Amino acid sequence: MSGKLGSKAHVWHCRFGSYEVDLHAGQLRKRGIRIKLREQSFQVLAALLEHPGEVVAREELQRRLWHGGVFVDFENNLNTAVARLREALCDPSEHPRFIETVHRRGYRFLARVADLPEIAHQFASSRARTLVLPFVNLSGDPAQEYFSDAMTDEIITALASLAPERLAVIARTTAMHYKRSHKDVASIARELDVDYVVEGGVRRTADQVAVNVQLIQTGDQTHLFARKYEVELREIFQMQSSITRDIAAHTPSIGDEVRGAQVTRRPTEDLAAYNEYMKGRFEMWKSTPEGMAKAKQHFEAALALDPKFALACDGLAELHWYLGYWGFAPPDQMEPIRRFYALRAVELDPTLSETHGLIAFHPEKSHYVDAYTYNWVEAEKQMGHARDLYPNSPFLRVSHATILMVLGHNEKATAELNCALELDPLSREVRFWLVEALFFGRQYERALEQARRFVDLEPEHQIPYLVLGHVYLGMQRYEESTAALRHTVEISGEVPLLLGWLGLSLGLGGDAAEARNMQQRLHTIARKRFVLPTSFAWVHLGLGDTDNAFKWMERAVEQNDGWIHGLRSYPFLDPYRADPRFAALLLKLNL
Repeated sequence: MSGKLGSKAHVWHCRFGSYEVDLHAGQLRKRGIRIKLREQSFQVLAALLEHPGEVVAREELQRRLWHGGVFVDFENNLNTAVARLREALCDPSEHPRFIETVHRRGYRFLARVADLPEIAHQFASSRARTLVLPFVNLSGDPAQEYFSDAMTDEIITALASLAPERLAVIARTTAMHYKRSHKDVASIARELDVDYVVEGGVRRTADQVAVNVQLIQTGDQTHLFARKYEVELREIFQMQSSITRDIAAHTPSIGDEVRGAQVTRRPTEDLAAYNEYMKGRFEMWKSTPEGMAKAKQHFEAALALDPKFALACDGLAELHWYLGYWGFAPPDQMEPIRRFYALRAVELDPTLSETHGLIAFHPEKSHYVDAYTYNWVEAEKQMGHARDLYPNSPFLRVSHATILMVLGHNEKATAELNCALELDPLSREVRFWLVEALFFGRQYERALEQARRFVDLEPEHQIPYLVLGHVYLGMQRYEESTAALRHTVEISGEVPLLLGWLGLSLGLGGDAAEARNMQQRLHTIARKRFVLPTSFAWVHLGLGDTDNAFKWMERAVEQNDGWIHGLRSYPFLDPYRADPRFAALLLKLNL
């Protein structure tokens, strides 16, 4: 590619890899999805694209980004701008595909850059961003809330699979943040940068379902489509397919591709089983021990009615992972159950893409020894393959990122999580792992920025304060980490996992007496129910009791405690990395 992209004689649009750049509009897209990029990072990208294959000096970038004698901390600001650009491009510095660092000189753009004709650019940028707002329960019966939520989820899933190269559908977890929010469509559109919003209401009787649906173009508030559907309950799957197809057909530039498409299959012939499944999902989404217990009952009831119901198996697989990871049950007991149901689900329905992600993450027991094989390399390979097959799944990107973090590839993980945020910007899970990846990578300022944003989004939930506490731990700001972790304990109550983290912060901060109090509370709880080994290990570490800390960490490895998987990256473990016992733990984790 010759010449400068920004010159009048040249086009404003170009492509490299799966990315398109509109230099005039200042936009970066991947397969049509808009990638948010700060102005300084975009200017770095523009400068590199103007000179592909050539070294662009740091001094040249300084003049371009901070002209006019503006005084800044140039080195740190440029490093941050380049790091954010790498995140957006999913391009780790250790194995770059696009941006090579030339030591002490500058940066070189490695990939082939092609001019993108205007017509091709318009096609590439035409991927509509659509949000399906939570359908309103019009029955007047709060007990029917699960049904309207399930209808929302089914429409989101079906719509997202219909024309993924042309239609970007915001994920359910973000959509549900707007349930009963009373925000107008224009405000929501600005917050999520969406082109279209779907609104609906559901009324269900004993044997009939009625659904009102409308599609709104956010730019001018035009109602592009509105219809009322009324069917007998046994025709609910055909109705879901019709709603999805009609929404897509009335979305500009998408319609011709979806006419006549069958977008929803019958997941079961037993409507009673499907009803139990919907109730199970509704309870599991609450993410509480009580909700999980009810969800398990509903999923098992669904399978009793239809033993070949793949989605019910998928629900049980996800549920058992959750119970083990968050310490509500012994993870080594949950793992074989999780794996059984995940394998059964894809045996019954090989198209369940996200279940493939649950299978890929498999530190399974060896057939020959009573220990986990922790085959992370194979898991990363399988997860990466699943993610490439279904790139629009935030769940698979998060799952892939968690394995990358275990392997210490925190920059790659951060890039994956930033991609997941594109379609699930308000997801608690995505934001949790994004802060953790930055924390693992010692990117404390960026981690702190993300953690504070997380707290602002969900000030009443314990998880944002947990990761905020982690960031302050890494920064060795123990008074602040203790305050954040104390707050998460106050919100959640006697959750052992959180007490362990608080005990670590108290001990490292010099409050040995209260750290021992956390230790005693954990032992008291352990007499009644399961406590993760890492919770004890962290408190011992905080108190400087290294011998007992290693004993508990070894037990954590043996029991597949998910919080020990970060052994390679936890900053607070840095003082112990030369200890032979630490090397032995890494060996057992196959790291």
